[in-house]
Order: sequence, then structure tokens, then C-alpha cells
Amino acid sequence: MQIMMFLSDIMIPLLIFLIIGYGLLCRHNIYEEFIEGAKDGFETVIGIMPTLIGLMVAVGILRASGFLECFSNVCAIFTEKIGFPSELLPLAVVKMFSSSAATGLLLDIYKEYGTDSLLGRMASIMLGSTETIFYTMSVYFMSVKIKKSRYTLAGALAATAAGMAASVVLAGMI
Repeated sequence: MQIMMFLSDIMIPLLIFLIIGYGLLCRHNIYEEFIEGAKDGFETVIGIMPTLIGLMVAVGILRASGFLECFSNVCAIFTEKIGFPSELLPLAVVKMFSSSAATGLLLDIYKEYGTDSLLGRMASIMLGSTETIFYTMSVYFMSVKIKKSRYTLAGALAATAAGMAASVVLAGMI
């Protein structure tokens, strides 16, 4: 166990040292390449910033307006029939857009139902087994200028549905 702790402590500094050492051996101007990479990264951040702000504002409005609670109450008729708790529906919807907002909803579920409750376990597993679909697609596809996403959205939604179903099944088994 001590070896693993030692390796995890030195891995990042060792990797940085190896990259710099390789650059020096190949006689590259490491500083100029670092600055060039930082400029490219900054341009990417500037390019995706409007999308990120739009997603965050939309999630904040949905959460603050009470729409998510109303939506879960309306959908409760359908979700209860398939065994999916309607209390988790806002979490499932928000997770597709923002992981940090979903974490806030998870904390609300913990406060109301408890961390070791069935809903708390389901929500925890759901957060770990689903992805922020729309955030990820918008950030990555915009940064590399992909216009046609083909089957990405359908595949991501299917994977998210599978993760949500797995969270209900797995939490029920514990």
C-alpha cells in the first residue's frame, strides 16, 4: 500500500519532469510552446463561453422557477408505473445539462430523505453513472467545430436511460 501511495504522490511531478526533459533533449523551445498552447486554450475558452453561460443560466432558471418540481409531479403518473421514483426526475433532467446543479439537487435529496435512504442511494448511483450530455456535446463539438453529431445524442440518451435504470436496480439490491 505504501508503494501505491508513493507512486501516486510522485506521478504528476515525474510526468512534468519527463515532458520538460524530452523537450530539452529534442532542443525545443519549451517556454514558447507552452505559451502557444496556453493561447490556444484561452481561445477555446473564449469560444465556448457563451454556450456555457447559456447552459448555466437555463439550469438556474429551471431550478429557481419551480418548473422541475412541477414537471416531476406531472410525470409522476408515468414514472411510478415503471418503478422510477418521481423525486429523482429533476435530478435526471438537470444532470443532462449541468453536473454542479445536479450535485446541488443531490444535496437537497440527502437533506430531505437521508444519504442512506433508498432515494439517496439511487440518486448517488445515478449521478455517478450518467453524463452531462448537452454540456459535453456543446463544449466538445463546438471546440472542434463539428456541425453534424449523427447518432451522438441518441446514443448518449440511451446510455443515460441505462444508467438511470441501473441506479434504481442496483440501489434496490443493496
